[in-house]
Amino acid sequence: MRQIDPKLQAKLDTGATSFCRCWLVQRADGVSIGFTDHDVDLTFDGRVFQAGTGLDAAALESSTGLSVDNTQAVGALSAVGLTEEDIRAGKYDGAAVWLWLVDWTDVSLKVLLFRGFLGEIQRGDTAFEVELRGLSEVLNKTVGRSYIRECDRLLGDQKCGVDLSAPGLSVVAQVASVRDNRAIWANGISEFAKGWFAFGSLHWLSGDNKGAIGKVKFDTVNGLDRIVEIWEEAPNTIAVGDQFKLTAGCDKAADTCRVKFNNFRNFRGFPQMPGEDWVSAYPNQNGVHDGGSLRNG
Repeated sequence: MRQIDPKLQAKLDTGATSFCRCWLVQRADGVSIGFTDHDVDLTFDGRVFQAGTGLDAAALESSTGLSVDNTQAVGALSAVGLTEEDIRAGKYDGAAVWLWLVDWTDVSLKVLLFRGFLGEIQRGDTAFEVELRGLSEVLNKTVGRSYIRECDRLLGDQKCGVDLSAPGLSVVAQVASVRDNRAIWANGISEFAKGWFAFGSLHWLSGDNKGAIGKVKFDTVNGLDRIVEIWEEAPNTIAVGDQFKLTAGCDKAADTCRVKFNNFRNFRGFPQMPGEDWVSAYPNQNGVHDGGSLRNG
């Protein structure tokens, strides 16, 4: 049950208008930024909540059950410390967020209205809109395994067991030329097979995109050059000479696990599960009924 200071409750009961909202956003890397819809900065709990940021929120929707509390926050991209580049780089994905109702005449009088995480972020030319997800959102995560042909693990995680730092699974290179902010050419790494890094990652080590990570859509070899394309544009302009690290990818198929990574004993899929054609099959006198493998029969 939410505890409200009796002094704050007394002001609320009178319909006083000396209230504002304050948000604290804390990223996974530990960086935190405070915002308020008041017209001057406020400070409490050792943190500064910046005014004039253009951040506002819709009505908070909460419940007493296990359904997800949610709301939206809208803000200007010109807010101090909150830039489009950081949003596009994914630095605010899953960031923790707190929302208080505060009496700006006495900031000790406050009540926590919401605690949760940032969800989907939509960007415009000058503003952004972000979904706020409550703590019960974690209950929506899938628990257990899925009965599918492909592996259900992430390459390199604990149950997969592949050591991505092993020789041949990653390489550091430089941009030789740029087609656009999604496709680049690099030389000196043509020894890897075509598609070796597809479904893997591209981690920018220098340049304006330093620290950003992209998912590789495909890679191919053209003579001594390697062409790499990522699914989403890099958050900032790619320049010739920018250094990056490519890490091998996995398409979750059994043959890839066995041949490419020699890791079939840890494969977490069910490659021999019957398909829809077999499930809907029916007996007939022309079929082969020798008790052999359903997969090859």
